[in-house]
Amino acid sequence: MIYFVEDDNSIRKLVLYSLTSAGLEAEGFARPSAFWAALERRTPEVVLLDIMLPEEDGISILKRLRESRRTRSVQVILLTAKGSEYDKVVGLDAGADDYVSKPFGMMELMARVRSALRRVGDRPPPQGVLTLGALTVDPARHVVRVGENGVTLTLKEFQLLVLLMERPGAVLTRDQLLSTIWGYDFDGASRTVDVHIRTLRQKLGEAGNLIQTVRGMGYKIEETP
Repeated sequence: MIYFVEDDNSIRKLVLYSLTSAGLEAEGFARPSAFWAALERRTPEVVLLDIMLPEEDGISILKRLRESRRTRSVQVILLTAKGSEYDKVVGLDAGADDYVSKPFGMMELMARVRSALRRVGDRPPPQGVLTLGALTVDPARHVVRVGENGVTLTLKEFQLLVLLMERPGAVLTRDQLLSTIWGYDFDGASRTVDVHIRTLRQKLGEAGNLIQTVRGMGYKIEETP
């Protein structure tokens, strides 16, 4: 199921028509209140989310989705204003999986949606607790701790951390991180990875120093001598 939250009737109808014509199950909502009511009845695999909405903006909706255990793994694609880098960065920091700039082409949007659907359930959480220095990650329980302190991460930040922790000392390129976590390349790829790594380091505090930049290549995680 795909939910589409968009107050512009013409855009909403066109997108829903394209999705259903492609054999995908989709439902649209003009107002966030209707979306939240539908969410109580059924959890979708993907949410297409406009940022500028009545009642509640898309970033606020995204944050609420990521705060709930039931919806934090739902794929969210933000619809942002063309050229608005601020909206894109804020959305990615808040846990968005992808973004599409308005005005968008239907072929591009459909490709993003199909990619998001492929990502659903593709990477089952690994078993066992991962530990490096004072940093402990429990993938199965979605728990991160630095010493005795719990750390709250967005879904993408958590996935990046787990990927690095599974391969301590190994250098992962930006392309590898992007392909594994986001599923494919898109404009602004390097910046997207760098932004997530930066916020991840900040949230981990002193343990953020475990994540090291390998100039010209990517990132790795390991204890320094």
